[in-house]
Amino acid sequence: MSPLALDGPSVDGNLYTWLTGIADRAPGWLDGLLSGWSTYGLALFGVLMLAAWWRARPAADPARTAMALAAPLVVSAAFLLDTGIKSLFREQRPCQALHTVTLEVCPPLGDWSFPSNHAAIAAAAATALWIVDRRLGTIALPAALLMAFSRVWVGAHYPHDVLLGLIVGTAVAWPLTRTARHAAPVVRRLDGTALRPLVASR
Repeated sequence: MSPLALDGPSVDGNLYTWLTGIADRAPGWLDGLLSGWSTYGLALFGVLMLAAWWRARPAADPARTAMALAAPLVVSAAFLLDTGIKSLFREQRPCQALHTVTLEVCPPLGDWSFPSNHAAIAAAAATALWIVDRRLGTIALPAALLMAFSRVWVGAHYPHDVLLGLIVGTAVAWPLTRTARHAAPVVRRLDGTALRPLVASR
């Protein structure tokens, strides 16, 4: 066991069991919506990042285009850091420690819980989108919060798992996305090459 192993039930196990208990009694359509979002919702952030890049190309703003192009790399960095934290703390999934009824099948031992990768990815994407394109960011931010909530609702994570995931994603994406604006000279150079479609619409 890791010396940093986290005892999840002692942090907010009661809140977790309260929420999963509500989920167990909730209407089937609500559980279906939140389960579907928990499983497939990250795809929306990919679509929004693609839209941010597409909208940045005709804007004649190399810094914005650079940040839009960097967004997937920023999200990948957040995922890698979040996964590294998981390997340090090695917190058991709540469905293993508390043996509660959950909507999602309980992951196997060794699939650590703290912090939530889904929440970190969603928060990183939402933060990058907020910086690059406020209109898309206003869609992504509540979507990220809903992703975090859904991971608790289906029983995959404790509340503190998703909270730290949101913090990790935001903390990584904010500085990295803003730093990416300094790649504007690279975007300008690409504008005169065969890769021009990546950075300009015409």
